[in-house]
Amino acid sequence: MNKVRLFIGVFALLAIVSVSIANSGHAQRSSRSKHMQQAHLIVTPDQVKWGPGPPALPPGAELAVIEGDPSKAGASFTIRAKLPDGYKIPPHWHPTDERVTVLQGSFGMGVGAKFDTAAGQALPAGSYASMPMGVRHYAWAIGETIIQVSAIGPFEVNYVNAADDPRKAKP
Repeated sequence: MNKVRLFIGVFALLAIVSVSIANSGHAQRSSRSKHMQQAHLIVTPDQVKWGPGPPALPPGAELAVIEGDPSKAGASFTIRAKLPDGYKIPPHWHPTDERVTVLQGSFGMGVGAKFDTAAGQALPAGSYASMPMGVRHYAWAIGETIIQVSAIGPFEVNYVNAADDPRKAKP
């Protein structure tokens, strides 16, 4: 009789452990599934919400935040900028690495502290550029241009020449 009770007790314990493990696995899969759903992001062109460019850029640009928060330190983000034909960004630098993909139009870029289109290069749609933090560079749009910028925040624009900074009041 004791062997029967022992067998039933062990069997019951194994059943409880099995159910517990199964539920734990389901909870982990459910948690993982929720995380994956939160991490998965799809944005189609018609979903992009354009707004005015930030004060750090010359007037005329439009900006859309695709993912993340450009103002948050240590967080990755992706933004898009729509630039009118002839738009210029004077020589500047960023405190973090910057990655640019040209989605539409042509985006001219040059390296250095002096704006010189002849020393730069026009990047057609599909082009990619990466600038390490601190590198002085400048840019211009050839035709209406859309670029996508990815970086780690905070996103800051520091102009080489303070007089080029649109945030500074001009007399």
